Amino acid sequence: MSSQTINMTLSILKKTAYAILFLVTALNISACDTDSHSNQVRAIEDLCKARVGVQIGTTVEIATNEYLEQHNCPPVERFNSFPDSIAALTQGKLDAVVMDELPAVKFVEKNPTLKILNTPFKTESYAIILPKENNELMEKINTVIDDIHNEKLYERIYNTYVTHTDNYHYTAVNNDGPEFIIATSPDFPPYEYYENNEIVGIEIELAKIIADRLHMKLKIESMEFDSIINAVSSGKVHAGFSGFSKTEERAKVINFTHTICSSQIFVIVPDHSKTSVQNHSSFTDKFSNNFIKEDRWKMLVSGLMTTIIISVFSAIIGLLGGTVMAVIRIMNNRTGNFRILNFLIRMYVNIIRGTPVMVQLLIIYYIIFASVDISKIVVAIVAFGLNSMAYTEEIIRAGMKSVPTGQFEAGYALGLKPFTIIRHIILPQAFKNNLPALANEGISLIKETSICGYIGLMDLTRGGVVIRNTTFEAFMPLLAVALIYLAIIGTLSACVARLERNLKKNER
Repeated sequence: MSSQTINMTLSILKKTAYAILFLVTALNISACDTDSHSNQVRAIEDLCKARVGVQIGTTVEIATNEYLEQHNCPPVERFNSFPDSIAALTQGKLDAVVMDELPAVKFVEKNPTLKILNTPFKTESYAIILPKENNELMEKINTVIDDIHNEKLYERIYNTYVTHTDNYHYTAVNNDGPEFIIATSPDFPPYEYYENNEIVGIEIELAKIIADRLHMKLKIESMEFDSIINAVSSGKVHAGFSGFSKTEERAKVINFTHTICSSQIFVIVPDHSKTSVQNHSSFTDKFSNNFIKEDRWKMLVSGLMTTIIISVFSAIIGLLGGTVMAVIRIMNNRTGNFRILNFLIRMYVNIIRGTPVMVQLLIIYYIIFASVDISKIVVAIVAFGLNSMAYTEEIIRAGMKSVPTGQFEAGYALGLKPFTIIRHIILPQAFKNNLPALANEGISLIKETSICGYIGLMDLTRGGVVIRNTTFEAFMPLLAVALIYLAIIGTLSACVARLERNLKKNER
């Protein structure tokens, strides 16, 4: 890469960083103004006049919505995770967040400008979720859960992670045998969360004991909370450990084990007596906390490698498949052949372009490959590759149609076959004419991979989210992710621009 290209990329990064800093500053000012006019919540009854946040797909969401509907109040605001809702609360975008007791305590410890209302909102019980048809596994796990309570092991685990009066960490005895795969959303301390780049917590300790006593080897899959039930019901994992409460709706598609523990739901609100307290940590301290401490930078590196692998191989599939489909459609247009294939390709393109890529990813993972033990990276490559094929086909076909008809006629006059004309005359010109459009498709593909977390992949975006959920600081992790994406895309754009200039030298 030339020094000119490098300087161009660095210039783009610098300007974008300044723009992001300016935007964040403006948003922070706006958040402070909003907070000064927010509705203060002093009791549960005040929720009716407040902006209330919950995590989507939880029983907390159900219970809070039921309460607000009974009192003819506005509905809740839903967030993908509790850390997201807490961030919105600290920025003045919410007046209250409803969540389980122990996570609430952890979040308030990390955010001194928040407090918990004294009155519990509701009491619920947690259990492990299992596939509907696997009654044998449920009986075995229930036996182990009963033994854990009889042996007072849960009390020791609780005291280790909550009261800190014990130091019990289970060590597996059986390191061989089949895998016991569980799904969890590690943003729910102290039940499951990241520490030293590993998922730990109360339920993770229980999972270790259960797997060991079943003579199985524990494997943990991290994914979004609202994806866990689908992963369990489709058989992608053996069980779900993420603070699941029993509901009639959930019981229709999954089984619940015996109760692990009971918990109360509380309301978190701003502590207006402490809102003037500011975090005066230096930039160096924040940088160290987000990236150096516990080697959290490794999450970004690991996620970056996953993003690059998926993007590269998906782009190859998209380019090759899109080119083949475009040639078939052009051949049909010129010769009338391949009518059935042309019809199927048109249907395929319309379906792919008419549905969101996240829906396609979930369908491929949870439905098409439901009973297949296949790598998630392969699933993501297939999903994004198939999606890219549809868009690439239209781009290349448009490029081929832009080539003057005289090029075809000249080929026919020379006695060349239609496929030979397309391969040696039309396609090279089409690629050159549509190189910027193909580059845009590649850029879109790289950014689309940010949804891989929904099937439990640690991509670049997910790595930033995990750091944010661990440190409760949104600015640095998200800025780092944005700058990395910008560096990749800026470099790709600079390389494509240079390639385009080289290809057009013969036109001068």
